[in-house]
Amino acid sequence: METLILIAHVLLAVVLIALILLQQGKGAEAGAAFGGGASQTMFGSQGSGNFLSRVTAIAATGIFLTSFTLAVYAKQRAGAIAEQGIPAPAVLEQAETPAEAPALQEAPKGSVDGDVPKAD
Repeated sequence: METLILIAHVLLAVVLIALILLQQGKGAEAGAAFGGGASQTMFGSQGSGNFLSRVTAIAATGIFLTSFTLAVYAKQRAGAIAEQGIPAPAVLEQAETPAEAPALQEAPKGSVDGDVPKAD
C-alpha cells in the first residue's frame, strides 16, 4: 500500500509541475485586454485560468494528502524499529570506547642533522 501511495505522490508531483508551467503569468492578461485574440483559444474568451487553477488546486491537495499519509507510514515504521530492541546510542558509545587508552610515548630526543637545512 505504501508503494502505491509513493507512486501516486511522484505522479502528482510531475502533474503539478506541468500544470504550473502551463499557466500564464498575471502580466499576460494585460495584452489580452487590448485585443490579443483570446476568443480563439481552446478554453474560450476567459482563457484557461479557471480550468488550470482548479486542476492545480486538486493536484496540490493530492500532494498534501499523500505526503501526510507517507509521514504516518514513516512514523509507524520508526516505532516498529524502536520496538525491535535496538540499544540506545549512549549504550553503543559505551561499548565502543576501550577501557583504557594507550599511553603516549615520547619521541627520542637525539638531534638529527639531516632533518634541518643549514643556513648559509
